[in-house]
Amino acid sequence: MIAVSGGAGPAALIGGAGRHEPEIGPVRAGRLRRWATEIGLGVRLALSGGREGLLRTALTAVGVGLGVAVLLLSVSIPTMLDARSDRTAARDDDRYGGDELPAGDTTVLTLNLATSFHGKNVRGRLVRADGAHPVLPPGVQAMPAPGTMLVSPALRDLLASSDGALLRDRMPGTVAGTIGKAGLSGPNELVFYAQRGDLAFGQPQVQRIDSYGSRSVHRPLDPFLLMLVVVIFVVLLMPVAMFVAAATRFGGEQRDRRLAAVRLVGADGAMTRRIAGGEAVISATLGLLAGGAFFLAGRQFVEVFEIADLSVYGSDVRPPLPLLALLVVAVPVAALAMTLVAMRRVVVEPLGVVRRATSSTHRRLWWRVLVPLAGVGLLAPLTGKHGEFNPWQAVGGVSLLLLGVALLLPWVFDRLVGRLGAGGSVSWQMAVRRLQLSGGSSVRAVGAIAVAAAGTIALQMLFAAAESEFTINTGQDPTRAQAVTLLTVSPLTTAKDAAGIDAKLRASGVTSVRTYRRDIASISDDDFVGVRVGDCDVLREMAALESCADGDVFVLDRPDLIGRTVRMGDPSATPQGPQWTVPATAHRAHARKDPWGQDVDGILVTPAAAPAARAEPTFESYVHLDPAAGLDAEERLRNAAMAISPAMDVSILRSKVRDSTFMSIRRGLFAGSAVTLLLVGLSLLVGTIEQLRERRRTLAALVAFGARRSTLGWSILWQTLLPVVLGLVLATGLGLGLGAMLLATVDVPFHVDVTGIAIVCGIAGGVVLLVTTASLPALWRLMRPDGLRFE
Repeated sequence: MIAVSGGAGPAALIGGAGRHEPEIGPVRAGRLRRWATEIGLGVRLALSGGREGLLRTALTAVGVGLGVAVLLLSVSIPTMLDARSDRTAARDDDRYGGDELPAGDTTVLTLNLATSFHGKNVRGRLVRADGAHPVLPPGVQAMPAPGTMLVSPALRDLLASSDGALLRDRMPGTVAGTIGKAGLSGPNELVFYAQRGDLAFGQPQVQRIDSYGSRSVHRPLDPFLLMLVVVIFVVLLMPVAMFVAAATRFGGEQRDRRLAAVRLVGADGAMTRRIAGGEAVISATLGLLAGGAFFLAGRQFVEVFEIADLSVYGSDVRPPLPLLALLVVAVPVAALAMTLVAMRRVVVEPLGVVRRATSSTHRRLWWRVLVPLAGVGLLAPLTGKHGEFNPWQAVGGVSLLLLGVALLLPWVFDRLVGRLGAGGSVSWQMAVRRLQLSGGSSVRAVGAIAVAAAGTIALQMLFAAAESEFTINTGQDPTRAQAVTLLTVSPLTTAKDAAGIDAKLRASGVTSVRTYRRDIASISDDDFVGVRVGDCDVLREMAALESCADGDVFVLDRPDLIGRTVRMGDPSATPQGPQWTVPATAHRAHARKDPWGQDVDGILVTPAAAPAARAEPTFESYVHLDPAAGLDAEERLRNAAMAISPAMDVSILRSKVRDSTFMSIRRGLFAGSAVTLLLVGLSLLVGTIEQLRERRRTLAALVAFGARRSTLGWSILWQTLLPVVLGLVLATGLGLGLGAMLLATVDVPFHVDVTGIAIVCGIAGGVVLLVTTASLPALWRLMRPDGLRFE
């Protein structure tokens, strides 16, 4: 019952809009004033409609705010990546292939000490100034003193912790200061600069530079990777946009009943829509403000987290102004549009009678099918054009196909749920009847899950195909050696021969080390072969040797070298190396690939028959790591290599490696999926609580009449689970179709990742279970007898 007290009649409630009075003044000005009054009434109803009105507005604002915060984070990604790229380009010191610089007052010698620790990259540089005013890398105020180093804050904390004990042994100095933000790609990056006084130009890998920085070159992505990026952005952002749209309809039933009462006291349909529009716009605006607050608050903590090896500064996370302006306009407009669409069959009758009765009209299928068909029409011309497709056309096609999931789900839901019988448990019957009467809100709540599932299934198919496209078989054989070290002897080196290198590497706890010397033999100005000097054990890694003894020489697939005189060393070197004659007793042998997977050629020599070594020979070692030591075995090996020489390379053998760009995209997908999954779970939780709040009197009445709390709990679970199951079935079908079209676009054979689809569906089911469990406290609270109170 609606009671209107005092002398104020219906016209007073709606600002006199129910009467027809002569207009005073310009017609347009009067109409605008009247519209403003009606919109203002909607704002007042949203902000001063009592406890229930404020709670409904708060739920809408929180729901919209969560979505807006994620959208702000998403549109900040390009700015964030550009900021990281600019900082890494500004500190670039790679000058290989450039002109040789003379020493000067500002020049600096630098040696790359890049390493890794427990799977994380460590960027290090040894430096020495040539003059009194050396150039400084970004983030560094002064050159570190000899024997000291400047480190990033993350590296400083790691070295000070117990976890960094092994890394401390590898560091070339003591910590004397930290590197500023300008010299780091992110807050969690591990970087150091150390000065070493015996660094000299001409030593292996030492460069001379007179400036830092380079222009970052943006190379175009491979078409397959570009398609992955396009689909990832659409898949991750569409559920967020759908949730924002659904959040604007929170409290829809109460709003419709209230507006029907407003119409009962004199408002016509157009006036009621304007009142509802004012309420929707103010709720969406509050949601925008809440989203901005969530975004700013979360940005303060972004430096604490690292997702998929990606860390950023809070100041990097800022949305571009054009996209920010578009979002500020789009959210209220979307809220207004969703409100008007939702009202089209609600306020034509007073007191919401039509809403509470069974609708005699059915959802129409024809226009819902047109949307995914339009998406197919956009994607079909792109099939078979590997490398030649319009990204915006792909975005439109993928978006329309995914939108088709959200549009088809209500129609499929009505048809299937409407045919469910009255059998089953009491909780099942209650759930089915509630879904048959008002299942629209449940379908809207799971629409984002269905869209996310369809897009994820298509992505699973793309990534399954991309695994083979962007996984490289290196040819390396980790069963023959797990690591390979390479060293050119210099004044920085503490071990000058193979025996010394073996001894120092064995001290790190490896199970075996086999070291040999690498050299070059020049036959003529344009003909030279490799010479490898080592014992029989290591030579057998490079050739099939029937017998071997110290003093033997083996020629691999070049019998013309037997008995020939060659000159040792690089043919372009000055002075040239000594001459050496290949013994006439040299054996012929067939080469085999070494543990690196590289073809071996030239001459193999045992130590007793070896020519004299160069002044700065090069040694390579095949290392077997102790499997019982785990990852620490690699770290101890790197520590031993650093003790031998800072220029000693350590490579861990892998039979397969994946393209770095592909891995970066995959890490980005994991990071985005985590955020989207969190938002979907929160949105479903907020939506479930909002539906429970709408039905609190019904729940309290059922408990008062003897219904068990467990029965109602199971009923809520079925009401949530049934739309999700239907949505996942529909999402699987459309996701497979979308994946097939995307694979055809990049010319990759169709492949179904059954395991990936099962994982996606399992995660969605787990989200539903968690949301239902989290909503149980609210359910028990709403079942209390005071829920029967009604004013």
